[in-house]
Amino acid sequence: MAERVVPPAARRRRRPTKTGVVLSEELIVETALRLLKEHGADALTVRRLGLALGADPTALYRYFRDTDDLLLAIADELIGRTLRTWRPTGDWRADLRDLGLRMHSGSLAHPQAAVLSTYRVTGRVHEIAAVETILGVLRGAGFPDAEAVRIYHAFVDQSLAFAALDAASVALPRAAREAEAGVWRATYARLSPDTHPHIAATARHLVADMRRSAYPEALDLLLTAAAARLDEIRRPPRT
Repeated sequence: MAERVVPPAARRRRRPTKTGVVLSEELIVETALRLLKEHGADALTVRRLGLALGADPTALYRYFRDTDDLLLAIADELIGRTLRTWRPTGDWRADLRDLGLRMHSGSLAHPQAAVLSTYRVTGRVHEIAAVETILGVLRGAGFPDAEAVRIYHAFVDQSLAFAALDAASVALPRAAREAEAGVWRATYARLSPDTHPHIAATARHLVADMRRSAYPEALDLLLTAAAARLDEIRRPPRT
């Protein structure tokens, strides 16, 4: 999609497409997510989107300047889907753990989109709401502002990094995923204790553990460290 800016007031199309569909930003993003999931990153073109929507491809410029603008909207929609399913309980640690796991699983539900978008900063409504929400949880727990921002930064970057890593793995063809998982059995589990004593001693655990995401454990470690830091902050100074 090449750069072509249409004034916002002129963007929205009122007439239905030739297939009877009335275009909207929401419909275009939903269709883009579906195409990415089914066909990968190559599907994110104005021509493919136009065909899928039954619309003249140029009509998409009424809603998005270019494919990068659309990609930011896709990233923001993934964030919005997470927020819509999350309900806070008032327990800051449990709430952040639940939110992080939902962010991660939401990315794995759309791995191709996650690979393309997890590293982007959208500045859009859902991302802004997420930043406000997470900072509110941390400040409400008692973290001073500077600490709240540092923990927010670590929490979000950890979540997005694991989302991108695991989404990239999920997006691989099944044969490639199975071949990589088999390396732990075929190679690591057969290394000699004479040359690789630590791998040999833990091989059965490696085979079992390396097939799954480490994100839940990494998230728990981060939250445990954050809780320890909060205890330090609350501890009265020594006299």
